[in-house]
Amino acid sequence: MPFRVRDEETDTLVRELARREGVGLTEAVKLAVKDRLDQKDEAVARKLAAMRAISDKIARLPETGLKADKAFFDQLSGD
Repeated sequence: MPFRVRDEETDTLVRELARREGVGLTEAVKLAVKDRLDQKDEAVARKLAAMRAISDKIARLPETGLKADKAFFDQLSGD
């Protein structure tokens, strides 16, 4: 399946990565894309872990028995 790069800067970057890694151009593109996808996956995992930690902290708070209804929110906003 052909893949043509028409951007000069991208071509230069891929060739530089291929040279540094000692691989062909196709492998250099694969390495770069895989690395970027891995970074994205790791960022999502970190965010989910942070959200779970916050959720767990909230779940450990004791119940107050108070209702957070419209009147409650109106009182907060001064209405």
